[in-house]
Amino acid sequence: MALDVSAIRAVSTTPAAPESGARVLHLRRRVSARSLAGATRQLAVMLGAGLPIVRSLQLLVEQAESGPLRRTLQDVRRRVEAGSSLGDAAAAHANVFPPLYLALVRTGELGGILEAVLHRLGAYLEQSARLRRTIAGALVYPTVVVSAAIVVTVVLLGWVVPVFADVFASVGADLPAATRLVLGLSSGLRQHGLWLAAAALTGSAVVAIAVRSEHGGMLRDRWMLRIPGLGNLFLKAAIARTARTLGTLIACGVAILEALDVAAGTAGNRVVEEAFARAGAGLVRGQSLAEPLAECPDIPPLVRQMIAVGEATGTLDVMLARMADCYDDEVHAAAASLLALLEPALVLFLGVVVGGLVVSMYLPIFRLGAVLG
Repeated sequence: MALDVSAIRAVSTTPAAPESGARVLHLRRRVSARSLAGATRQLAVMLGAGLPIVRSLQLLVEQAESGPLRRTLQDVRRRVEAGSSLGDAAAAHANVFPPLYLALVRTGELGGILEAVLHRLGAYLEQSARLRRTIAGALVYPTVVVSAAIVVTVVLLGWVVPVFADVFASVGADLPAATRLVLGLSSGLRQHGLWLAAAALTGSAVVAIAVRSEHGGMLRDRWMLRIPGLGNLFLKAAIARTARTLGTLIACGVAILEALDVAAGTAGNRVVEEAFARAGAGLVRGQSLAEPLAECPDIPPLVRQMIAVGEATGTLDVMLARMADCYDDEVHAAAASLLALLEPALVLFLGVVVGGLVVSMYLPIFRLGAVLG
């Protein structure tokens, strides 16, 4: 059964009810995808056991682990009890339930396959949350270490090194080149620190505005795919998200053109999004789905081959799910390997930066001690 893509797009722009509008954004920040996936799976099981939907929602409310999720489910149950469909009731909390979720629930209700759709949605949300945790885990550690190195360096140059500078000036000794370099950096930071901070903030703002444009965002996403070590990770994660979304939509009865339009928007990378959008345009021209993807050099051959096999055998949704699982596993393995390599590299980086500053300050003291000895 086909679903008009305009209905899917409308879901994301449907305003919440006035009574919940001020609270929905707050709830979205605290209702995790993992909690939503668990509730979705439980609802599917209860509907499969023959429980009425209102009773099933009430049981979910009683079992909810977090307050925001409980309040959201309470409002959904109340709306369903008042006569709304599950999709319309959930749409009042569009900032909690993503557009894909709402579109598939409505498809399941119209086609009489709500239980099967909810099972697929639960699996989709769990896999998506697992993938996000993997990517975040690979990025958090280096970000924390580099940030700590920057903070420690600024503190040393701004407050510790000037104390040594006063001592060295009173002694009047000839300083090593490394010490003079650090003293110069410290002096420059204290004299121009505000200007440097202002320039950094301005530059960050300009970049943030630039990447919001279509051209700037494409350049950023293309550059991200070229980062050594991380680029391949980002590419596989984007393909996994798109393939899993597309496979889930097709399996639930959404027409392939509409499914492609929605799935491309979940890629999280404009290069991958554009490749699948071109594939949709190719379908309109009579091409297969795999043919336009061959024109994008960033799409791996495995993706094109598995999609071609799925199209030829009529099992496109199955092949897309397998491809998503395959790339999920590769992302997890690549993230683990990357972290194993980054840990010693970042420790070495931190040691060189902080240790170099400390040693450069103590070099004159060591030299003075040797002269006196």
